Amino acid sequence: MGKIIQLKTNGQRAGLREAQDNRQLVRLWRGELEHGSFCGYVGGVGREFFLLWVVGDGISYDGMYVMRHRDVTELEVPDKHHTFLEKALALKGISPTPPAVFPLDDIGQVVRAASANAPVIGVHVDSEEDTEVCYIGRVVSYEEDGFNMQEITPDAEWLSEASFFAWDEISTISIEDAYATSLLAVAGDPPPLEQGDSGGVGRVH
Repeated sequence: MGKIIQLKTNGQRAGLREAQDNRQLVRLWRGELEHGSFCGYVGGVGREFFLLWVVGDGISYDGMYVMRHRDVTELEVPDKHHTFLEKALALKGISPTPPAVFPLDDIGQVVRAASANAPVIGVHVDSEEDTEVCYIGRVVSYEEDGFNMQEITPDAEWLSEASFFAWDEISTISIEDAYATSLLAVAGDPPPLEQGDSGGVGRVH
């Protein structure tokens, strides 16, 4: 049976660090952002963010997610079904391989590192309804208060103008998840960007 950790901030960070050190499979909930949960291995713990190497519902690698500590409402260490999940992963020859080094202390570091690790990333932003919306694309430039990204639509079409994202609106960055990888495979190489000012954000996924 997993141990439920509901303490915020320092207690939660300590639980995540312990899980990382012991290579324990964890499950966490972000009750104010979504109804489901995330299962995976902790790949790093920073001041504001942590990295989770995610195990999907099909018991396969489903990308890495960099999330804010403050969004986690419940943490189970280890996942109560970890014995089964670990055996299933082993039978499939799947072993967690998060980056050896990944900066997690501020969102600017996170976006730069994520963009360096994958051709497209998922950018999850806070909405007015206190839930997340996701945009997928490739980072093309950085500014003092945010960055510009060329997006892929849900129909796997590249937009021709970049969209701007402010640092302070981002809640989560996803890397190598199956959906984004499939979008990129269908979309192919991006077209050149049209010159001009960045537009607003584009197509929500």
